[in-house]
Amino acid sequence: MSRKKVAVIGGGASGLIAAISAARNGAQVYILERMNRVGKKILATGNGRCNLTNVNIDIKRYHGKNPKFFYGAYSQFDVNKTIEFFEDLGIMCRVEEEGKVYPYSNQSSSVLDVLRYEIERLNVMEICDAEVAQIKFRKGEFKLITKDGRNFKAESVILSAGGKASPNLGSNGSGYKLAKDFGHKLVEPYPALVQLRLNAPFLKALKGVKFEGEASVEAGGKMLQSEKGEILFTDYGISGPPILQLSRIAVENLNKDKKPFICVDMFPQFDFDEMEKIIEKRIVSSPYKTIEFSFVGLLNKRIIPVVLKESGISNINVKAQEIQLSQIKSISKTLKSMKMEIIGTQSWTEAQVTAGGIDVSDINPKTLESKLTPNLYFAGEILDIDGDCGGFNLQWAWSSGYISGLYAAK
Repeated sequence: MSRKKVAVIGGGASGLIAAISAARNGAQVYILERMNRVGKKILATGNGRCNLTNVNIDIKRYHGKNPKFFYGAYSQFDVNKTIEFFEDLGIMCRVEEEGKVYPYSNQSSSVLDVLRYEIERLNVMEICDAEVAQIKFRKGEFKLITKDGRNFKAESVILSAGGKASPNLGSNGSGYKLAKDFGHKLVEPYPALVQLRLNAPFLKALKGVKFEGEASVEAGGKMLQSEKGEILFTDYGISGPPILQLSRIAVENLNKDKKPFICVDMFPQFDFDEMEKIIEKRIVSSPYKTIEFSFVGLLNKRIIPVVLKESGISNINVKAQEIQLSQIKSISKTLKSMKMEIIGTQSWTEAQVTAGGIDVSDINPKTLESKLTPNLYFAGEILDIDGDCGGFNLQWAWSSGYISGLYAAK
């Protein structure tokens, strides 16, 4: 009995596990990867440590036109099965803060190594420098044509070519055209988990300043989402884990012309009244100091003049004793809610994930097979499903990849 031929387009996280799943279920599998090696994006995940998944999986951590689509694959290959899968390959896992799961080795390379070892063991062919430009379907067979004119045949195809984020690591959006050629619709993609560009006159002065704080996105006078953690000012805007988490909702509102703002709280541990008392105490205890110097030891020295000017104090050398109560209130407000207009994001190269992608309405949520073309499957970031930072996107890659490979082999 001849084995079913399965072609996997894209050798990222979802493509590699799809290939393993299909091969384990009896298929003859080959991976077509446009880069010179598979798994480049895996090496960059978790700051080189590979945040494999998260034990706190929740639908609220996923986004898209229909986030519940996530459950179709996840219910069959969940976080426990994912950890078991990797431990069987040799990756000993540990759970860290906020439920993040990492390999004990603290190396993304070890995750890629065991995946490639299993692929080799299962006789899966890795064909690199092979960007698929066209797929033809005739009489139950797919013909895949690469940019350089090579032809490959398969009975099932898994499209796991990624989105547009981090094109230097493999995904450049080329998979969208292949899906659209079969009638699939595209939800316009945009960068997510990415740094924000701001309209503020003091950014160059604050470049490199970082602190533990809270940031929120506001639009139309409403606070939409807030996140805590290390915040970093840059010459173009703002970065840090909380900013990456907020970037999706920020861009979503930018795309709707809703003029979003980022609001930074440098002291989330204190309320406004407590902040006022702290400032007042510093001023009263050292009335002879300049107002600028009176904040040394409380704030990063580079941020002090910015805070004062944003609070309406143009002469930062005025003696502290001359500061009025109204000015103390203004400084407190700036420290608790410095507001800056969001004007965009950094480029696709800086983005960790793609929001948007192939519309899931024409895809079977249980099998990830196209409803328009039999034996055409989808996995990973190419679909209109994206997760928060913290292992949620890799879990989607593992779940969708494993399930698409399982059904593609049948």
